[in-house]
Amino acid sequence: MSAKYSLSLDIVFVSIVAALSGFLFGYHIGIFTGALIFIAEQFQLTSFEQGMLVSIILVGGLVGALFGGLLSDYLGRKRTLFLTVLLILIATFFLYDAKDYRIIMFGRLITGLAIGIGSVTAPLYLAEIAPKAHRGSLVSLNQLMIVTGILVSFWVSYMLAADGDWRILFTIGLIPAALQLIGLFFIPESPDWLMGQGRKADAEKSLRRLEMDASFLETKRKQDLPTKKRLAALLDPSVRSALIVGIGISVLQQITGINTVFFYAPHIFKLAGFTSAKAAIYATTWVGIINVFMTVVGLWLIDRIGRRPLLLISLSGMALSLALLGSAFIFSAHGGALAIVSLMVYIASFAVGMGMIPWLMISEIFPLGIRGRAMGISIFSNWTANYLIALTFLPLIHALGIGQTYWLFMIICMAGIWFSWKKVPETRGKTFEEIQKFWHK
Repeated sequence: MSAKYSLSLDIVFVSIVAALSGFLFGYHIGIFTGALIFIAEQFQLTSFEQGMLVSIILVGGLVGALFGGLLSDYLGRKRTLFLTVLLILIATFFLYDAKDYRIIMFGRLITGLAIGIGSVTAPLYLAEIAPKAHRGSLVSLNQLMIVTGILVSFWVSYMLAADGDWRILFTIGLIPAALQLIGLFFIPESPDWLMGQGRKADAEKSLRRLEMDASFLETKRKQDLPTKKRLAALLDPSVRSALIVGIGISVLQQITGINTVFFYAPHIFKLAGFTSAKAAIYATTWVGIINVFMTVVGLWLIDRIGRRPLLLISLSGMALSLALLGSAFIFSAHGGALAIVSLMVYIASFAVGMGMIPWLMISEIFPLGIRGRAMGISIFSNWTANYLIALTFLPLIHALGIGQTYWLFMIICMAGIWFSWKKVPETRGKTFEEIQKFWHK
């Protein structure tokens, strides 16, 4: 394959359009942190009602992830991405026009469905249009967009906090949604999905639209032949092994405590001396900046040193920083400087590997015919774990203490190191066909 075809401008454009799903994911997850303060005040919400508004997007996300795989396998990747944008537009209308708590609940549920479906479809599409040498960085572009969306939501909330207009916070999210909607008209369907439907002529047209040369076209055609589309195929021994890895790393991404650390970050900063809530929120934006920066570093490394080494480095850094973070709270009520440093190291360690690798690997390890559904099950597991951790974090703190809770997450990280060492294969530089041969062994 000629180097000039390895990463064409068309592939870059197509990848950015697809990865805007990740930006919408991050923005709509993050923006509610700023909006909830004003919504709760305007509608006089109880703590239970506020909790429902926060958690309903996770319920929508796990349902969307479960059905996202089915939709992407039956409708195609591109049409499913269209569906996610339309759902975001509908959700934003309900949120902007909401006159009571129930309408906001409905809007957040639809938002969750949209980003849940997109969390399956975007990395799946990116994996299928990427040359193998760049598959890691292009699929991980979706994760970069997620953390960028979160960071932008922090800044938007901070800049508009004085106005108290929570409706405008959701409306700003229409800008990336509109950009993606327009862009989707100019990108091709996934050539892998077209080949899986027996539409070889359309698949060839799609590949040429991505400026692939003839030799690459032939390689692409051979590397991932159609497989059985029945759900029973998930029970095939080779697929079952891949599914165990897919579910395992998806669940690990959440149960190693990432969202609880984000959740508790403002409190850590307040304990360490950032006395006002505004100052603590401002300091928290630096957590978002580190998250984005280290995701870029991971993006650069992932196709150079490989998925498995980066995963092990990431989990090791997370385990060490959680040990220090837990110790900071056990031996000092205020956590102090050690808590802040540990928090930053934890975020950096997560972002460089664990933040992106699960999304990438589940887009690589499954055979074509059931790839969407298998990814859907893996990401459903991710959303479910996310929901359960959000539900149990405060009871854990009450039962164990904050320091001991972070030590528990440290133990989970160490279990993740064992799982990654024993079960997770290296997929860097391999075609989909070569990855499937590994499972068949």
